[in-house]
Amino acid sequence: MKILIADDDPQILRALRITLRARGYDVVTAADGTGAINAAVEEKPDLLMVDLGMPGMGGLEVIEAVRGWSSAPILVVSGRTGSADKVEALDAGADDYVTKPFAIDELLARIRALTRRVGTGAAGGGASDEPVVTFGDVVVDLAARTVLRGGDPVRLTPTEWQFLELLVRNEGRLVTRQQLLAEIWGSAHVTDTGYLRLYLSQLRRKLEPDAAVGAVPRHLITEPGMGYRFQR
Repeated sequence: MKILIADDDPQILRALRITLRARGYDVVTAADGTGAINAAVEEKPDLLMVDLGMPGMGGLEVIEAVRGWSSAPILVVSGRTGSADKVEALDAGADDYVTKPFAIDELLARIRALTRRVGTGAAGGGASDEPVVTFGDVVVDLAARTVLRGGDPVRLTPTEWQFLELLVRNEGRLVTRQQLLAEIWGSAHVTDTGYLRLYLSQLRRKLEPDAAVGAVPRHLITEPGMGYRFQR
């Protein structure tokens, strides 16, 4: 598996390159945003680790550029700890966010979770076996992994897609917070419920007929204290 690390700190690049190669990963590095995009095009990595605060072209621009043609998981590794920075990165197309300084065990767990999701896809076994599910003006094609709204494509990040797919495949059923967290981020993160609120908010903004603050969702329903449910 090939990982591209984009960071302007040579010590972090060196440490991560040594650590990840020791665990069997193929590692490519870039010291700035332009180099990261060039490496992404040439090397076609399976996962990208991107710092936000690089000189010249910043991490957000890298994420947006890569998302224009690639669905490879993007893990932000940044010293910016504010929630606004995290939301902005996730909205741009990142799949996960780790703040510096980080524990290497946590970083490796995040990498495993992201690559596991890409390799195995979301768990099925739910109520909906239809290849195409329609609700309101939204069409979800589970086979093609595409979403249309009003006939126009809706771009979802890989994490948003997996969240939506888990709900849609379990139409009408409660999907617990622990199920979602374990399936998407791994069993080590079954208490990180903040992730779920953030991603559900993003999905509602993209797919609900009324995504205004305070509006009652019609399709992506919260079951307080338990989890979430999809209904047409």
